[in-house]
Amino acid sequence: MQVNFKSVWQMLVSTYKEWSAADPFRQSATISYYAIFSIPGLLMIVIWTAGVIFGTEAVRGEISMQIGGIMGVDAANGIEMMLKNVSVGDSNILMKSVGIATLVFGATTLFFQLQKSLNYIWEVEASPDNNFLKLLKDRASSLGLILVIAFLLLITLVLSALLALLGNWMEQNFGEWMLYLLKGMNFVVSLGVVTLLFAVMYKVLPDVSISWRTVWIGAFVTALLFTIGKTLLGIYFKYADPTSSFGAAGTVILVMLWVNYTCLILFFGAQFTQVYARRHQMKIEPSAHARWTAKYRLKQREEA
Repeated sequence: MQVNFKSVWQMLVSTYKEWSAADPFRQSATISYYAIFSIPGLLMIVIWTAGVIFGTEAVRGEISMQIGGIMGVDAANGIEMMLKNVSVGDSNILMKSVGIATLVFGATTLFFQLQKSLNYIWEVEASPDNNFLKLLKDRASSLGLILVIAFLLLITLVLSALLALLGNWMEQNFGEWMLYLLKGMNFVVSLGVVTLLFAVMYKVLPDVSISWRTVWIGAFVTALLFTIGKTLLGIYFKYADPTSSFGAAGTVILVMLWVNYTCLILFFGAQFTQVYARRHQMKIEPSAHARWTAKYRLKQREEA
């Protein structure tokens, strides 16, 4: 398939203009604030779910290693302390139920707010007639997305173990030069897992009905930008130490910076998905519990 670089460039320029007009920095700052309260519950649910197969300690160690590789050892230790302080009451069934419900509510709040931001980009809003049903659906979708994250973490753990075994075998039989091939395979696998995660988010969270073909294109572009940016941001965190003057609050600042960056990339990818869908005249409709915003309807009348 021949790539039209001029068309890709035009879509990227259009995406940037519309992304800037959607005030992404305010949206990402809002989600960063909610992330501080949601991350402990989210990580606990992921650890409990993935730990059924690999054990909670193994999953907790993998999460700490991933966080440490991105944001540094101090951030990993800080989040580890957050997780140790998250406990579910064990005195009776009622207290356990309340504790679990609180964790689930806190964890789903992050994706609930993220959905609002994606709806703002797609110019859709919840219909006023069925707000309660919409709320239940959104919370269920958010919880489902958390379980998807746990499933992807399981896949990552399995693939990491297989690649480690393969790497040892290659080094023993073919020499160290084969390790570069293994690193390339690891990059492709990581990119594939991240693409799948973004694709599920674009398909499930916004209140729009779009085809999987459109979703995959946008998710791949987002994953590519995310992977490149993650590497650059990791280097920045390692050498610049932007939170050195914040003391004990440094972990919180790092998490907010990381979530802020991730949301900016996520919103850019969502905007690119929208531009791509319009450019190729793909069908886009609000979901059953949503409608176009007044701003979108006015714009359509002006273009007609």
